[in-house]
Amino acid sequence: MKKEKGLVMIREYNEKTTTARFIMHANSKLLAGRGLCNPAPYPINTFVYNSGAPQKVVIDEITYTMPGACILPLVSNQHFSFERPEELVAWQFNREFYCIVDHDAEVGCVGFLFYGIQHPMFIKLDAEEIAEMAHLEKVFSRELEVKDNFQGEMLRTLLKRVIIKITRIAKQQNESYGLFPDEKMDLIRKFSLLLEANFKQEHEVKFYAAALNKSPKTLSNVFALLKQPAPSVLIRNRIILEVKRYLHYTDRSAKEIAYELGFESPAHFSRFFKQHTGSNISGFRNIGNVK
Repeated sequence: MKKEKGLVMIREYNEKTTTARFIMHANSKLLAGRGLCNPAPYPINTFVYNSGAPQKVVIDEITYTMPGACILPLVSNQHFSFERPEELVAWQFNREFYCIVDHDAEVGCVGFLFYGIQHPMFIKLDAEEIAEMAHLEKVFSRELEVKDNFQGEMLRTLLKRVIIKITRIAKQQNESYGLFPDEKMDLIRKFSLLLEANFKQEHEVKFYAAALNKSPKTLSNVFALLKQPAPSVLIRNRIILEVKRYLHYTDRSAKEIAYELGFESPAHFSRFFKQHTGSNISGFRNIGNVK
């Protein structure tokens, strides 16, 4: 456990045999995501809970307002910083501690919390939910002080409870889940998980359609029916987002980024970026450096 002044703390649980890692931030100014900029050696997902007043959060160079009484899921490759991180509580975990994909059958549509189409997802809590989160915060804190053979399983159980609870709330607040049955919305969730795992190599809708046992046309029609962006648009947007992250937070050349993201040639990559952003690679990077 690392302590700062007063009640400020970062508590950690680590399993040497599995490299599982769970971290709780409470009132810590160190809460931030480095994304591709000096990344941590372990990919980690984050739930941030703001029980106080609204505050600014910058995610991948875009500024948002995080409401009070709100939870924000953030994934391991995002770069984020908060206006007043010391007022927040956060729970972080890596794949070895709790794998979202492996546990997906247990917790239903949890995938859309971290890898869904809506980003960022600010999940508002009512009075009863706020009280429950305050209770869970205390229970997490107590469990992180216990050092026995049951600690890891207790923390995983608590995290699973948080994931299920937040998933239920988020589904209620998502208009599409209210309009369409879960099995149809599950197709979008599964597509999102596939996209996150494969976007660097697979840029065509036909790959994702085949993996979902659909034709490209059928998949596109389902997305249109569910009032979601077309699969081709989602693939393109995910690639563009990753390009911008590399340009903002690394010194990789356009050629290196092109091959990292599965483009046939740097020229093809440059045309793609220019077509969909209106800016060339060097121009975009120079603007970022000015900022």
